[in-house]
Amino acid sequence: MSREKWSTPARYLTLVLVFAFLIWLGWYARSIFQPLISAGLIAYIMMPAVNAVKANLKISHRWAVNLVYFVLLSLTMASPVLFVPELLSQLQIFSDDLLRLYAQVLDFFNQPITLGGFVIQVGDYFPQLESSITNMLSSLPERALHILESTSRNTAWFFVIVVAVYYLLHDWDKVREGIIRQAPEAYRRDARMIFLEIKEIWAAYLRSQIALMIIVGIVFSIVWLAIGLPGALIIGILAGILTIIPDLGPLIAVIVAIAVALLEGSLFLPLSNFWFAMLVLAIYMVLINLKNIWLRPRLMGRSVHLHEGLVFIAIIAAVILQGILGAIVIVPVIASALAIGRYLKAGIMGYEPVLREDLYEDWEATQGEEKKDTKEETSNE
Repeated sequence: MSREKWSTPARYLTLVLVFAFLIWLGWYARSIFQPLISAGLIAYIMMPAVNAVKANLKISHRWAVNLVYFVLLSLTMASPVLFVPELLSQLQIFSDDLLRLYAQVLDFFNQPITLGGFVIQVGDYFPQLESSITNMLSSLPERALHILESTSRNTAWFFVIVVAVYYLLHDWDKVREGIIRQAPEAYRRDARMIFLEIKEIWAAYLRSQIALMIIVGIVFSIVWLAIGLPGALIIGILAGILTIIPDLGPLIAVIVAIAVALLEGSLFLPLSNFWFAMLVLAIYMVLINLKNIWLRPRLMGRSVHLHEGLVFIAIIAAVILQGILGAIVIVPVIASALAIGRYLKAGIMGYEPVLREDLYEDWEATQGEEKKDTKEETSNE
């Protein structure tokens, strides 16, 4: 017995209800998107290592994923055990240096300052400062519960990311094919070409990020060496690595550089520690603005074929509206949305869409090689 087709009003009503439910569900579970996006980025970065291990060791995808994933996870979990003792030792030295610097500042300001006929006792204001610091420290126990709650929630999201990364590495091919199969059969070739174009966009963006990190690391290392900053090479490399985190990463690097300048001074410039730290800050402001206004938009814009001004505005807007993660992914997200938009526009306007046939041909050649390798592995077994 054949079923009757749904009426047009019933289909449209169902479609509207489904979309309304999905929008409500997305809004209700919006807090899970950031961990899942983070997991996707980590899995995307790890995937080349999985493919390299699979090709070089001639093992299955599952075993390559297990090998790469658990080796990196073990290194990540072991890093606190390896580095925390040294980190605590350095923090203790840093704390002692800060206390000594604070004592020197107190001694300096306890002396009266004479300006014309006026004598200013700056030291009279320090008891108020010390009282404020004491009040701030005394309120820490009251915040302990909030800190514990935040730590527990972040730990839970960390495990979500860890598990999601594993399954994305393991089953990404199935997820990708499942998404492509949702398109009508006549349009699956188009869907695959759009996917390949988006994949190329993200790969180009990742290459531009790596190039930016290398350039920033080299430039800062050379500049810090030129002015005699102790540990210049390490601090420069740190600045390059942290460049992947917009705004916050370079800020952490310059805080480290200023702290070293205040405590150690220059290796050869005849400046006091304070003025040497001001020099470090001034150089940082110049270089970081050159990076943010010119270098980063230029590299990323060219990598994904976006205008440099659009890249600059998008990153600033993402930092304000969505935070660090939004700033990291906003450029390839816009480029991917434009690729999909061009295809939809062609369909709406009724003309042939412009798709990357070359990427599809390369994919077909790769698929043929993978099938050949699979047959050889099966015959050997």
